[in-house]
Amino acid sequence: MNYIGWLILFVIFAALELVSLGLTCIWFAVGALAACVTSLITDNWIIQAIVFIIVTVVVLIFLRPIAVKYINNKAEKTNVDSLIGKKAKVLEDIENVNAKGKVSIDGMDWTARSADGNIIKKDALVEVVEIKGVKAIVKEI
Repeated sequence: MNYIGWLILFVIFAALELVSLGLTCIWFAVGALAACVTSLITDNWIIQAIVFIIVTVVVLIFLRPIAVKYINNKAEKTNVDSLIGKKAKVLEDIENVNAKGKVSIDGMDWTARSADGNIIKKDALVEVVEIKGVKAIVKEI
């Protein structure tokens, strides 16, 4: 393959990376760029393909963990995931057997169930351990 083919592959992989933003295609783009440079040195497509594969694998193995660490390190929990670990106040006795219980988490009322099955009395302080559907699963602190 000549250098134009490798440049086209580079542009395709780079464009796919821009669309996905998931650090998935950039490694192939780097490999295609290395193969493009190799194609300027030799016309042997087997050597070019080997350079593409080797550079892609090396960059993927060694640079991806570093890139993930520094690029995606500010991901914040959103929606329901952000409630896990929060403290809540019991508004209504929590009784799993009778399917009763309500807690207030950050000013919002949630149906609640006890994580261990024990009854938790009104005004107790609890911690959210899980969210199942619309129910907060809590444990007494």
